[in-house]
Amino acid sequence: MINRILIVLVAGVLAGCAAPTPLPTQPTGTAVAQVGTDIPPTPTAVPSATALPPSEAPPPTPTATPEPTHPLQIEVMRAQAYPGSELVIEETLASVGNYSRYIASYQSEGNTIYALLTVPFGEPPETGWPVIIFNHGYIPPAIYRTTERYGDYVNAFAAQGYIVLKSDYRGHGRSEGIATGGYGSPAYTIDVLNAVASIKTYPAADPDRIGMWGHSMGGHITLRSMVVSDEIKAGVIWAGVVASYPDLITEWWLRGRTGPTPTPDPDGGRGRWIYGLNDTFGSPEENPEFWASISPNSYLEDLSGPLQIHHGTADTSVPVRLSEILVDELIALDIPVQFYRYEGDDHNISQSFSTAMVRSIQFFDEFV
Repeated sequence: MINRILIVLVAGVLAGCAAPTPLPTQPTGTAVAQVGTDIPPTPTAVPSATALPPSEAPPPTPTATPEPTHPLQIEVMRAQAYPGSELVIEETLASVGNYSRYIASYQSEGNTIYALLTVPFGEPPETGWPVIIFNHGYIPPAIYRTTERYGDYVNAFAAQGYIVLKSDYRGHGRSEGIATGGYGSPAYTIDVLNAVASIKTYPAADPDRIGMWGHSMGGHITLRSMVVSDEIKAGVIWAGVVASYPDLITEWWLRGRTGPTPTPDPDGGRGRWIYGLNDTFGSPEENPEFWASISPNSYLEDLSGPLQIHHGTADTSVPVRLSEILVDELIALDIPVQFYRYEGDDHNISQSFSTAMVRSIQFFDEFV
């Protein structure tokens, strides 16, 4: 049983720089504690059945048509295997700081998925280096590049003695497959779960010390992964899309809109998944059981480890309300969580980057 963690609310604007070094040695903030003998009947003889003439035979008993399943459903995902593959080093990149950088690849549902891999210099610990699976946020797949963006984030973890594996989800960069999006399909989560299995084959990695970090869409992937798999020791989420699907629709996708639900774009586009699920299964009001079945929030009691949540109050991409909803749900279930709110900060927590990164590293140091 993991010891309960304090919920931490950060008041005021926390000063920070946009680069991870030098990192402050001690984050600031104010800690606020928040918060369970029958007796079987005597058998009787059963008379033999007598066949009836066809004209007198009773009609067959009708059976209910089962509701179709969907790959997003948590129970469906739990029934699948995520074997990954050997992690293959495809290219050696220039080293940065105290760690090596590579382009690696692994297999996910028949697709070759590429990833940025960092490995600390020197002799690894006896059991191997601890690992962070790094889940990036939404970047248009057509412009995504493995080594672009999130450099400061990866560098900060790598410099502290972690192997970092940042997957290029299918359809991103050189990765095979179709980019389907992170919410209406489990494909990106499947790629990440196969990354977990694949990093275990890497000799310098500790297979029993794997954490997961996610930003924005990557936060949703992190939360989903941690209720599907029990192999992720702890999760850190920045500005995550982490509320239930009904709350995502009302608090995020349709926020600020008035009038009828917008007509979907016939040519596709972000958010079309909402209409597809609604057409097939009914709205959240009409079929709450289905929408609960695809929401990781319905399975929080099965989280594989503790969570640390970060969010800026001036985030215009993903409202802080989504993190607040998740934290309230965790508190109600008495599940370990840390929550940091950054007043006036943006989607990337750029004003308080160094402070947020120190907290993330300390959290992984304690729980991974």
